[in-house]
Formats: sequence, structure tokens, C-alpha cells
Amino acid sequence: MHHRHCSIPNQQVRLASHMIAHQGIYGFVSQLSREHSISRQSLYTLKSRGQEAMEHVFSPKQQRRGQEEVLIERAVLILFTEAHASREGIQRCIEDILGEHVSTGKISAIIHEAGRRAQEWLAQHIPEGMRVLAIDEQYGSKRGEAYLNIVDAHSAFILASVPPVAVDGESWSILLLHMQGQGLKWRIAVSDGGKAIQKALQEITPDNIHQRDLWHVLHECQKSQGRVERAVKKLQEQIPVVERQAKRVAAGQKPLGKNPKTDVGAHVAECQQMEYVAVSLYYLTSELRRLLGIIVLTEQGILGSTARQEELNALLDLFAELCEVTPSTMKKEVEKLFHHVQAALPGLLSFSQDLDAVQQKTTRQLGEAAVHLIGWAWQRRAILGPKRDQFVADFPPAWQHAAAELLGAWDQAVRSSSVVENWHSILRPYLAVHRHLSADMLAILAVWHNHRVASHGMHKGLSPLIRSGLAREPTDWLVALGYPPASPYPKQVQNSIDTTNMEIESIAA
Repeated sequence: MHHRHCSIPNQQVRLASHMIAHQGIYGFVSQLSREHSISRQSLYTLKSRGQEAMEHVFSPKQQRRGQEEVLIERAVLILFTEAHASREGIQRCIEDILGEHVSTGKISAIIHEAGRRAQEWLAQHIPEGMRVLAIDEQYGSKRGEAYLNIVDAHSAFILASVPPVAVDGESWSILLLHMQGQGLKWRIAVSDGGKAIQKALQEITPDNIHQRDLWHVLHECQKSQGRVERAVKKLQEQIPVVERQAKRVAAGQKPLGKNPKTDVGAHVAECQQMEYVAVSLYYLTSELRRLLGIIVLTEQGILGSTARQEELNALLDLFAELCEVTPSTMKKEVEKLFHHVQAALPGLLSFSQDLDAVQQKTTRQLGEAAVHLIGWAWQRRAILGPKRDQFVADFPPAWQHAAAELLGAWDQAVRSSSVVENWHSILRPYLAVHRHLSADMLAILAVWHNHRVASHGMHKGLSPLIRSGLAREPTDWLVALGYPPASPYPKQVQNSIDTTNMEIESIAA
């Protein structure tokens, strides 16, 4: 029984040295494999690693320095993107981890060079075909200036992210014209309805659809609902106070406080009226949300855009009547919300016009009852099956082709600019660290985000680059910018190295 060395690195060095020194000797590898209970492939891997190590040690100093520079460049860019690190933070991390002191000036130069490459990459990777754009501003630290962002609404692919400029129609017009010059085409643009964006879209693409973001309008409804409910609560809490004041007056005493209320009946009536306003406002905003859904089911079938418009017109009439009966304390609040919804409504309903043709076609093919059932199931797709192929397979074979086309139209309908809001949330930590993001930084972050593969959710295993149709498989964003791969070994060789280490560890144990 021969002696096993407990020092794993020493054993690796000894085996690699034997393989290099005795290469070409017939039967030596088999003998070594039997003596140490290690596979032949693992021994050849150790030999390869030993030769690479010797070549690295005896290689010219300039070549080794070049390899170290590549490692530092990758480390700087990864720490910047993945760790939200500042230049000083990157400097400390590299010094602690790699033992290399890198000046902040060199770190800035690395970021600048990567930003230049990233801007070139973005200009060369514009998704083909008509796109749906989500556009919005993100305000920074300087008043009146904001970052302008354009994102593909279906794939979340970052198309443009511009450093702070004045928020006006001219700035947006210049950016949209620049993107048109790079080959970007769109038929629908979704935004929160800002005046600068509206002006630019009307000037550049007057015939295209400008869809208003649904959630911004619903958020205004929620804020008004909250204010009305707080007014109701305040009036309810004042009832005991008014009752005490009324008792003082009945006893011949002077009421206390400034502008005291002494009429209990009038106060209770005002409280009841405000409760009525709160309940009515909740009903109207709930109906607004329902009528602006992707599909609206009724007993007669699915509402088309014309029927929706009629329902919404009736809703606005009820809203106007509510403004008339609202107490003076909250009248301006409810009127302000009414005018906001009234102005936004044409843009909020734009998406439904594209659905009419496919819904009518499917109704002619399958009938209203079948389309109603498909719509009912689609509203519960999170339970019945989030993936479209699996979902369609549950329908009768005669329905499946038409159902797939209908479901595709519903899935592609866009009512919100949430993807650009998500991009804002990604940029926010970097703004907190750096205070200002240059064009180089924004381009790096855009390329990094476009290559990020989702680890969970309905897009698991896909990146915005893949979803936009510009790639088929995940790729390393740094390699896309021209930097060497992270690992010096191919994946197959790396797996063999890991297997060898496990075998040697078991021998030492």
C-alpha cells in the first residue's frame, strides 16, 4: 500500500511534473493512473494545466502584463455594473481582491473606452420591424433637466438613454430623429402624457398612435380617492366635537374655537354626502379600470372599441354629475381628477382599436360564445397556464389556430410604459452613487442590461437581446464589446479540471 500525500497542491504539482517529464513513454500514463486511482483524462488535464502554468511563468513580461490588464478591465466593468460601485469603491475592491493598485484616473479611462464601444454597439443593434416604444424622462439633480430614455415595450431592450438635457419638445424631437436615422421604426409610442413628449411625437410621427400610460392615470385616481376618504374620516371624527358644541349653545354658553360648528344635523348631512362621494368615486374609478382592460367581457360578448367608448362617455357623464354634488371642501379635487381623466381618455383607449379586427375575425370563425370563453380563460391565464402553447393546447383542436392568433394579439397589446419605469429603477442606484451618469456610463449599463438573462419569471432564460430577435442564445456582454472571455479554459476543459480536483480531494481524504 503506497503512501498518499495529504498536500493536494503538492500532489498536483508532482503529477503534472511526472506527466510532462515522461511524455511519450508508452504505458507510463496507465501506470500512474493505477498507482494514484486517477483517470487518464484527469492526468492529461493536469499535464495541460502544468504546461500552461510554465508557459505563463516563462512568457515575456509584456505578455503577462497584458493578461493582467484584461483582468483588471473586466473587474472594473463588472464592479461598476453588478456592484453599483463608485470609482473609489472599485479601486479598493481591486486592491483587496487582486492585490493591484489602480488609480481612479485609469478606472475612468477604462469606463470611457468601454462606453465608446458600448455606444457603437447600440448604434449597430437596432431591432428590425415596427416596434412599440415606451418613452419617459427621469429627472436628476439639476432642476429642469432629465435623462431621456427609449425602451422597446415588448422586449425591454434599451434603445437609447441620454444624459440630462432640457425637458422640452426640441430635445425629444432631436432624439427621435436620431433614432429614426439609425433605422428605428415604430407605429405606437407609450408615455405618461408629458407635454414635451406629446409635442415631439406630434411633430415627428403625427400619424402614429400615442398611447397614454394607464397606471399613471389610475394612480391619480388612487390619490384623489385617498384624499376624499381622509376627508370623510375627518368629518366622522368631528361629530362628537360638534355635539359638544351644540350642548354648550343649548346651555347658553359660547362655542369654543375658531369657526365652530354647532349644527349637528348639518354636519351629519355633510358627512353622509362626503361618504356618498367616496363610494361613488371608488365605483367610477373601478369601472374605469375595468373598461380599460385588455378585454372587457359582458353577457353579450367582448366589447369592441366603439362600445367601450360609449361606456366611457357614460362614465364621464356620471363623473361630471358627481362633481356637482361634491361638497365645496373637496369639489376642486374631484373636478381636477375629472378633467385629468377626460383629457387622457382618447390616448388611454388607443390600444383597443388594433384588437377589433382580430376579435371580429375570431368571432366570425368560432362564434361569440367561444370568443367569450377564450377571453374568460385568458383573464385567468396565470392559473390555467402562463405559457401560450400550453394554454392553446387545452382548447378544442378546431379552435386552436384562431385562439392562438387572438391570444397573441391580446399579449402584444400595450397599455403602459412600465418597461421604461423599470429601467428608471435600475438606474436609480447608480444615480445615488455617482450623482451624474455620463453618456459612456449609460451606454455601458444599456448594453449590460440588454444581455442580462432573466433568472425567473415568464422570461426565464431569455435576455432583452434574445426577446428583441437580435440573438438566439445568451452571450457575454463584455465579449460583445470586444473584451476577452472571463475563463482562460474552454467549458469542457474547465469541467475536467473540476473533476480532477474532486478526485484528488477524495484521495487525500
